[in-house]
Amino acid sequence: IKDADVQCQGAWEKSTGDSSVIVAVLDEGIFVEHPDLLPNMWVNEGEVAGDGIDNDGNGYVDDIHGYNFYANNAKINADNHGTHVAGTIAAVNNNGYLGCGIAGGTGKSDGCRIMSCQIFDGSGTASVSQIAAAIKYAADNGAVIMNNSWAYAKGSYTTDSSFKNQFSALINAIDYFEQNAKLEGVIEGGIALFAAGNDGYNIPSYPGAYYNNICVTSFCSNFTASSFTNYGTGANICAPGGENNVAGFGFDYGVISTVADSDEYGSLMG
Repeated sequence: IKDADVQCQGAWEKSTGDSSVIVAVLDEGIFVEHPDLLPNMWVNEGEVAGDGIDNDGNGYVDDIHGYNFYANNAKINADNHGTHVAGTIAAVNNNGYLGCGIAGGTGKSDGCRIMSCQIFDGSGTASVSQIAAAIKYAADNGAVIMNNSWAYAKGSYTTDSSFKNQFSALINAIDYFEQNAKLEGVIEGGIALFAAGNDGYNIPSYPGAYYNNICVTSFCSNFTASSFTNYGTGANICAPGGENNVAGFGFDYGVISTVADSDEYGSLMG
């Protein structure tokens, strides 16, 4: 259906991105060498790559484009999901490659910067304390937007109080980000976005459903809710996420973005 999208063209008339804005992607590792991502990757200019020294004194050694909080080292292990999310946010525009990021700029190194905060690695998931450290790292190192395309299992928590009782350290870290991440003249306070979850459930999953977070559901190209998306009280906005369970829809009805393979692109849903 025409216009079943995020209306980028209208937004781009005002801004295609801003290189002073850093977006932390808490996810799998990003393929930082992807030619459609590398120009818009955040670079920690206070650090010297590969020297084994914490040059900027931020507590993390060799964190050039971010940090692997799952493995507790600076080696970011690239995977498709994190790379796909990064490209959706800020793949470079107007450079001859297949896709464009929402805030990828004009092709003149003026897109938003992507910081890779790895909290997943294959089948492994960072602990709550590691995720909290990633969130604090993002705020302390200049990120003002935090993208979390993940959620805990459906129905695990159904109220803010039950979630906060179990995950107070995580909530405290999110609160820290929202209160302390800022860019003078642009944004005062960080913005935390979370996925509603992909279980087709009538209650969005946490942390997204927590009252202070922006919780994102999914719709497909016919402007209906994706069959897999969680929804309901606690959800705030929706974005294109594709469809895989309706007659006439198939793999191509996902979102095209960067994947962790040289200069490749792929279609994923969620």
